[in-house]
Order: sequence, then structure tokens, then C-alpha cells
Amino acid sequence: MTTLTGYERDRDGLFIRKTPAAVLDYSVDWTDWLPSGETIQTSAFSVSTISGDASPLAVDSSSVDGAVCTGILSAGTAGNVYTVTNTITTENYTEARFFKIYAEARSV
Repeated sequence: MTTLTGYERDRDGLFIRKTPAAVLDYSVDWTDWLPSGETIQTSAFSVSTISGDASPLAVDSSSVDGAVCTGILSAGTAGNVYTVTNTITTENYTEARFFKIYAEARSV
């Protein structure tokens, strides 16, 4: 099982809230899933496409630090719910986990 921090859970799974103006990093810790001796060779973050979205959630960059994969995400349209998928490859496996981002405008 992967470890996610700061996320909420609803009937559809894990999600986190984000304002469209925020540029934030989101990390997936694969430590508990990674088989002994395996290391992450590649990590990619992708975002679901929403038809007609004027300012879609975007992956600006991503990195791997040991078993932790981080994606820097920006933009998004308030009111939309995006599915973010982190896909990794190791020497012997390909695996993916996803979470949702609820884009919402927040007042002070």
C-alpha cells in the first residue's frame, strides 16, 4: 500500500482540494508497496482530460527520491474534479495509483 498525506477520503477514494491559482507538489510514497530489492526507474504523473476545460490541471514537472514520487501541479478550473495518476516502473513491475483533486475557489 502506498502512503498519501493530507488527503481526504470519500466514497470514490482519496482526494485533495486545490485552488486554481496554487502551484503545489503532490507526493506518492511507494515504500510499503515496493518489493524488496526493487527501485523505481521511472515515474510519470498524468491528469484526466475534461472536455471544454479552459484552464486544465497541468503537470509542470515530476521527480523521484527513493520510493517517493512527486508531481508539481498547477492551474485547474474551479468546480472540476481531476483524476491524477502516478505510474511507476521498476526492474520487474509497472504499477499505478490515482487520487482526485477537487479544484475550488476559496475565500479568506
